[in-house]
Amino acid sequence: MPEPTPAITLSGLRKTFGVGKASVRAVDGVDLEIADGEFFSLLGPSGSGKTTVLRLIAGFEVPSSGRIVLGGQDVTKLPPFRRDVNTVFQDYALFPHLSVFENVAYGLRVKGIGKVETTARANEALGTVRLEGFGDRRPAQLSGGQRQRVALARALVNRPRVLLLDEPLGALDLKLREQMQVELKAIQAQVGITFVFVTHDQAEALTMSDRVAVFNHGQIEQVGTPTAIYERPATAFVAGFVGTSNLLLPEVAAELVGQKATFSVRPEKVRLVAADHEPELGEVVADGIVGEVSYAGPSSRISVVLAAGPTMTVLRQNGPAQDGEPDPVPGGSVRLAWGRRHAVRLPVDGFTMIDE
Repeated sequence: MPEPTPAITLSGLRKTFGVGKASVRAVDGVDLEIADGEFFSLLGPSGSGKTTVLRLIAGFEVPSSGRIVLGGQDVTKLPPFRRDVNTVFQDYALFPHLSVFENVAYGLRVKGIGKVETTARANEALGTVRLEGFGDRRPAQLSGGQRQRVALARALVNRPRVLLLDEPLGALDLKLREQMQVELKAIQAQVGITFVFVTHDQAEALTMSDRVAVFNHGQIEQVGTPTAIYERPATAFVAGFVGTSNLLLPEVAAELVGQKATFSVRPEKVRLVAADHEPELGEVVADGIVGEVSYAGPSSRISVVLAAGPTMTVLRQNGPAQDGEPDPVPGGSVRLAWGRRHAVRLPVDGFTMIDE
C-alpha cells in the first residue's frame, strides 16, 4: 500500500522580516510533516516562530525560501483564498451586526453556494459545536466560549482540509479554557479534519495533541507525542519549557548519577525518603536542606538545596504520607530519591524526532 499523502509538508521553510542589519529571521529552516486527520500543535514561547509558521501555511505571509505543500499540492506561491485551509483567530473576528447563523453562513454565501445547501451546512456546523438554537442571537449575547464555538463553526462550514487555530483559547478564563480543550479535541475527532493548533501553553498542547512540535528561536527543537515530549525531552530547552524539570549539569551528574553529562529529572519523579534510606537497585539518593514549601491544593512543591550544589524541586501529592516519609520543614535536612530510569540524558544541542 502506498504511504498516505501528508496534509502538510514544510521543506526548508524560512521567513525573514526586515533587511540588512535590522533583519530578523523569524523562521529558520523548518522541515515538518503533519499527517492527514492529525491534531498537531505548534508549541513555543512568544517570538519562537510558531505563529509565523501558521501564517505561512495560511498564505498570510510569503516565505523567504522553502516550500509549503498541502495535500500533495505546492501552494507556496498561492494566495490564501486558493488554499484548502481556514483559520480561527484568538479574537474570533465575528461580525457583530450579523446573527450567529449569518456569521457561520457568510463564507458559503460569498462562494455563491445555494440557499438550501447554505442553510443545511450552517445548521450542521452549529450542531457540531453544540449551538443548535443559537442561530438568531448576536455575538454580543454569547459567552466567550460560545463565541469561540461560533468562530469554529464558521471555519468548519467550509469543510477545509486543514483548520489552523491561532491561540484560540487564549482569551478565555482557566476553567472555560480547560472545558474548551476537551470540546475542541472531541470536535476534531468527530469531523476528522487536520487541526494545526498554535499555543504557548504547555499543558494545553499536551492535553489536546496527537503530536507536538516545540519551537525555539525560529527552529524546531523536538517533534513527538505528548508522552515523548514530556518523558523524553530531546534538549535542555524542551525539558525546561514543557513542564518543570530539574537539570543536573555534568559535574553534579557525575557525583549523583555516575555519568558526566546533563540530565533532566521531572519533579514528580523525585520523592522524600527517610534519612537512613539506602539506595535500592537502580535508584539515586541525594541529601539536602529544604528551602521553600509551596502548598497548591492537591500537591505541594518543595525546593531542596542539595549538598552537591544545585536546588532540586520535588512535587509531592498531598495525601497520606508513605512509611518513613518525612514532613518537609524549611531549613530541615532531607534525603531525596529517584529512579535512574527517570534521569533523561540530554544532548548538548541538536534536534531529535521522537515518535511512539
